[in-house]
This record gives sequence, C-alpha cells and structure tokens, in this order.
Amino acid sequence: MREINRKIVSALIFSKDGKLFQGMKDEHGGGVYADCWHLPGGGVDSNETNEEALAREVKEETGIDLNPYKIELVDNKGAGKTEKVLKDTGEKVLCNMEFNVYKIDLYNQLAEDVKVVLSDDLKKYAWREIKDLKNYKLTPPSMELFKRLGYI
Repeated sequence: MREINRKIVSALIFSKDGKLFQGMKDEHGGGVYADCWHLPGGGVDSNETNEEALAREVKEETGIDLNPYKIELVDNKGAGKTEKVLKDTGEKVLCNMEFNVYKIDLYNQLAEDVKVVLSDDLKKYAWREIKDLKNYKLTPPSMELFKRLGYI
C-alpha cells in the first residue's frame, strides 16, 4: 500500500459560553475516523499557510468564518497514521498525518447563536462542554490532544 504524508490543521472552536465545536463525518465520504467526533479542519495545500488552510477548511465544513477572530496555535505535537481512501481516485493509501491545532474563541457568540452550515464531509455537529468530552467516541488524535491539554 502506498504511503502519503499530510500536514493537517484542526480548530478548537469555543463559543462565548465555553463550549467546543465537534463534527461527525459522513461514513460513506471516504474520510478517516468516520465513526468518531472530530475537530473541524483538514489538509494543508501546497500553496497555503496553515492559517489559510484552517480558515478555508473550517468555512467549507462548518460555514463559520474565522477571519474576525484570533487564531492561536496551541499544539503541534500530534501525529497519526490511518488508512484512507482518496476522494479523487478511490485509491486506498496509508496516510501519515502531522497535526497542528489552533484555538479560536468566538468571544461574541453563544453556541446556540453560531450559524453553522454543514457541507463538505461533516454530517452532524454538536457543541460540547469540556467536562463531557470523555463521554463520546473521539478520534485517536483528538484523545491524545485532549489528554495533553488536560481536557480529559
């Protein structure tokens, strides 16, 4: 099986009331960890900075515009490896991922007021209290991240 390397950016999006945004992927969409709760984000294209990729991916997946908000790198120690089916070719590959996680505070919006428009590959979403994260099936990289950050 062919191996590919991907730089991945993810967003810890917090509402004014301290809730964290998570999404669930479409299990038929060919993405990784389709049966787990994810942080929005995705791959960095060769012509993008991490921050540009983050803003693009979050907008595509959630409809949330990050431009008015401060984007702060909080973790770049994560890595993962998983099988992935490439959307454009259908090829099954082993994907080596390097994670760069950014925090965004939506300081002016409560979770219930954030306009979310799911598209791309997320099929549902939820705003979670940090204390409740342990009660959900999370991606393995998210579990490691949340442990490093002291969330679980």
